[in-house]
Amino acid sequence: MTKIAFVGLGNMGGPMAANLVKAGHAVTGFDLSPVSLEAASRNGVATADSLPEAIAGAECVITMLPKGEHVVSVWKDLSTLVSAGTLLIDSSTIDVDSARAAHEMAAINTCPSLDAPVSGGTGGAAAGTLTFMAGGSQEAFDRAKTILEAMGRKIVHCGGDGAGQAAKICNNMILGISMIGVCEAFALGEKLGLSHQALFDVASTSSGQCWSLTTYCPVPGPVPTSPANNDYKPGFTAALMLKDLTLAQQAAIATGASTPLGAEAAQVYGLFEKRGNGERDFSAIIEMLRTD
Repeated sequence: MTKIAFVGLGNMGGPMAANLVKAGHAVTGFDLSPVSLEAASRNGVATADSLPEAIAGAECVITMLPKGEHVVSVWKDLSTLVSAGTLLIDSSTIDVDSARAAHEMAAINTCPSLDAPVSGGTGGAAAGTLTFMAGGSQEAFDRAKTILEAMGRKIVHCGGDGAGQAAKICNNMILGISMIGVCEAFALGEKLGLSHQALFDVASTSSGQCWSLTTYCPVPGPVPTSPANNDYKPGFTAALMLKDLTLAQQAAIATGASTPLGAEAAQVYGLFEKRGNGERDFSAIIEMLRTD
């Protein structure tokens, strides 16, 4: 059993903390939202009224926060509050520079640290089937692996500081591009009189096969568990997809990488969000593609 502090108990962090409790860890959580704290408490997470209270005596601190600026701010406090040697893990999706800045803060107090963003959405967080992409030292990864395995099914050490965030934004750029392609194909198929099931049966076993099709099909019917069957109630919101595509574009500009399809995908999702669809599942973009 490890004594863990979990900071950020929202749609992802709450279920992740609950799975740590199920695995037998002692978890104390902190969040600025009383609703999130109450939900975590119902799932066995001890709750704290402040960050110092949450991390008191913790052997490991995990953060799951909205933006890089939030992570940097919290980790700046952690660098002065936690004991030397405390394992620090950030599972937020943020820019690589902020992740590396957080690692530098952890090093001030000789704390091993990981940037370990996740893939799998709220469903994966609840089921404990997330994929973790970890960046940091081998020592930090070895210490964290058992903890991460309580929340995920696949744990990958991607390299040094910031490598987890690099892998995450590259992966989600692939996802954003591929979802638009799948949605365009179904919209075209509809106009050609092709049934959803027929297109799925062909593409899912042919060269068009991809995760956006076989696991997250953007039309009702072929994949019963996809959000399309539930009025696009989000597993992963369009706003979060836009956030990740924007991070990818910022990284591409900073490094001089050519990502024309990534840039186009960011523009398409930006328009979708501006039309009031930010809190819908990102696969709902098919509705905009049908009409534009």
